Amino acid sequence: MRVLVVGLARTGEAVARRLVSEGCAVTVVEEHPGGEAYTLRRKAVLGCGAALVESPSSGGWERLVSAADLVVPSPGVPQHHHVIRAAMRAGVAVRSEVELAAERIAVPLVAVTGTNGKTTVTELTARMLAASGLAVATAGNIGRPLIGLAGATSGDGDLPLDAVVAEVSSFQLAFTEHFHPDVAVLLPVSEDHTDWHGSFDAYVAAKARIFANQKESDLLVYDADDEVSRRMASAAPARRTACSLIPGTDAGYRLEAGALRGDGDVIVSLCDIGRALPHDILDSLAASAAARCVGATIEGVAAALREFETLPHRVALVGESNGVRWYDDSKATNPHAALAAARAFDRVVLLAGGRNKGLDLGALAAAADHIVAVVAFGEAAGEVQDAFALICPVVRTEAMHEAVLAAGDLAEPGDVVLLSPGCASFDAYSGYDERGDDFAAEVTALLAASEQERR
Repeated sequence: MRVLVVGLARTGEAVARRLVSEGCAVTVVEEHPGGEAYTLRRKAVLGCGAALVESPSSGGWERLVSAADLVVPSPGVPQHHHVIRAAMRAGVAVRSEVELAAERIAVPLVAVTGTNGKTTVTELTARMLAASGLAVATAGNIGRPLIGLAGATSGDGDLPLDAVVAEVSSFQLAFTEHFHPDVAVLLPVSEDHTDWHGSFDAYVAAKARIFANQKESDLLVYDADDEVSRRMASAAPARRTACSLIPGTDAGYRLEAGALRGDGDVIVSLCDIGRALPHDILDSLAASAAARCVGATIEGVAAALREFETLPHRVALVGESNGVRWYDDSKATNPHAALAAARAFDRVVLLAGGRNKGLDLGALAAAADHIVAVVAFGEAAGEVQDAFALICPVVRTEAMHEAVLAAGDLAEPGDVVLLSPGCASFDAYSGYDERGDDFAAEVTALLAASEQERR
């Protein structure tokens, strides 16, 4: 088979290596070559026997596609890209890496998607399985290409594992046709990445690919409290298990009488979980349902929940001084995530802004009853300011240094200062992690200076 792999980042290299090892004739194409990491990957794919084309012309895409039987785009290659359009015109199949990988994994596969919470649920599910004595690996959008686990089998196979847990994004799901994990987890779905998909409906349709090809014997775990997730799940062909925080619900996994319960069993008391914000509880319920379906024990699930610590940049406490707590939620790159974080506290000074992804930032005002002041920053500062102009005090700043100083001036004892931007970070940073680290550094410096002044 002749395969055209689009993009030579981590996924492209992993796909090329695997398919060449299977005897495929692989050509990798990279539009924007350059950088130290790229140089190493270039050497690796040429060394394994793949061909490499750099910076093709617009007409070059047509020739590359015409010579291929299959196109495998890296995550992030949009549906309107030259190569996708050329493949559609030529009738050449386009399939994502996660689909190719799933076909090559012989152990139970748990796939997790949704707008927010994917990484947390992926990690938590894996830790529950590991705490139950099972051999498990994580992959996908979490960092390690899923195809790197191709060949995973129980016992004495290439990769002896009992289960694989994968985080899958809408970008990866959009180019799947037969993908069917044994367990699919559908977390809340809200508007995001419309700049890539073109519309919210297209984004939802991509997310729905996670369960579209499941069998009746497979399982879909979904958030029954989220209207979109609930509506999507109603069309699923697999067995379904709901998660809910609503009192009196009949969801299979729910919060009841101060404890997390699943399939009739008490899993763990709420007071035994390190942090129990509403989204934390829902993430815990979803992970519990998925892990138990593929062999986790109640004891293992409970142990993982007791020991799990918040992942970086996800409502992570940075510091506390003079009755004010400072939280880094830089991972909140859409309004839905920022709303969930703000609603977890009574009085919030919100830092929001960055690069908008074509979303309605006016939605942030839905948490107005929790927000006492706003610091707007970045490219979208004007949109954030407009959202709160008639609601609460708003200070508009440029850099993170000024934003943190402004938040310190606005916050009073008992308040929470929350960096939950509702936007991407690429106007000023390489990623949300760099933005969060900058916020933490500025907060640490501010609190240190304040402590020095008190002395």
